[in-house]
Amino acid sequence: METVRGLVELTRPGNAVAAGALTFIGAFVAGGTAAPLAMTFAVAATVLATGAGNAINDYFDREIDAINRPDRPIPRGDVVPRVALWFSVALFVAAVALTLLLPPLAIAIALINLLALVAYTELFKGLPGVGNVVVAYLGGSTFLYGGAAVGGEMGLVVVLFALAACATVAREIVKDVEDIDGDREEGLNTLPIAIGERRSLQIATLFAVAAVAASPLPYLLGPFGIGYLLVVVPADLVMLAAVRRSFGDPSTGQAWLKAGMFLAAAAFAVGKIGPSVWL
Repeated sequence: METVRGLVELTRPGNAVAAGALTFIGAFVAGGTAAPLAMTFAVAATVLATGAGNAINDYFDREIDAINRPDRPIPRGDVVPRVALWFSVALFVAAVALTLLLPPLAIAIALINLLALVAYTELFKGLPGVGNVVVAYLGGSTFLYGGAAVGGEMGLVVVLFALAACATVAREIVKDVEDIDGDREEGLNTLPIAIGERRSLQIATLFAVAAVAASPLPYLLGPFGIGYLLVVVPADLVMLAAVRRSFGDPSTGQAWLKAGMFLAAAAFAVGKIGPSVWL
């Protein structure tokens, strides 16, 4: 039972389900509920692929986690590393099988994401800033994948992707500040190690501010009504408060950034319901 519980924990089920929710939002913004079956396949594939990515990340990070997060399943001994690796492979296979039922653009995005995930784990994770950008792309691409899955209009989805990517870069940098001791012990050269914690947090702030500054565009350009603003403005305030908090408490700051990002994504779903509802 410890092994089964550990395998489930490896997937970080909360994060995996949250990623599926983002794919749903991308699909909803692009095409509403015009293709419910494709939307279901895309959401399920995202949950599986995210769980697989989290599991394989724990496999490669088992020595770092022994320092930063000794309560994770592999360091505490509930899951053998080899089992974690094959578990992640099985989840990836299931995600690929579902993706092959979707349109070609969704398949292409999934293939790029798989290559990016492998490259991140093997090559980019310890490079200053590069790993943060790769993770930001992967996080934002859930919206692109959802939109492509239903074959809908991608314009607003691309905007959502860009905003999410900027906010995710900020959060990933703050997380690197939080994990600096273990990363330094492992010999990684993350941004805070390379240029210092304060300068890294300043860069994170710039990315967060860029996302906040661009967030009114869907309203100003016309597609969304006042309902969008009623949700996105609180999201912006949460993200600004988060980067400010990160200078004194990176752990709380990155958690607030994550909450702000999900609230901003929800604003797009609210905006898609229809401007006439909110005017």
